[in-house]
Amino acid sequence: MAAAGDGPWLDEAAGRLVRPFTVSNGRTKPTVALDLMSQVRATGSTPVGYLGPEHAQALDLCRAPVPVAEVAAHLRLPAAVTKVLLADLVDCGALTTKPPETHHNPTDRALLEAVLDGLRRQL
Repeated sequence: MAAAGDGPWLDEAAGRLVRPFTVSNGRTKPTVALDLMSQVRATGSTPVGYLGPEHAQALDLCRAPVPVAEVAAHLRLPAAVTKVLLADLVDCGALTTKPPETHHNPTDRALLEAVLDGLRRQL
């Protein structure tokens, strides 16, 4: 088992020993609008005040732009909890966010037909 300051408390047999929403102090809504594909990146500013070990891990993961979903996967936390942690870091100036880039029009007929063709090949 890891020490308290070494990141998420995991036990190989039992899994996470601290419930995910304990990490966010029971908060479920981030103060910043974040999509799963939103890019987050560390600003280089040091956060003021105490932040938990998961905050430090998230900040370390964000040295280069990374999507919120990827941070959640690395932290092994639900996306809702990860968004709260990332919003804390944005609020204290340690992270910046960028909305996801949209390369395709979701109602583009050619794109929809290509998806349909791919699905038909899978069946």
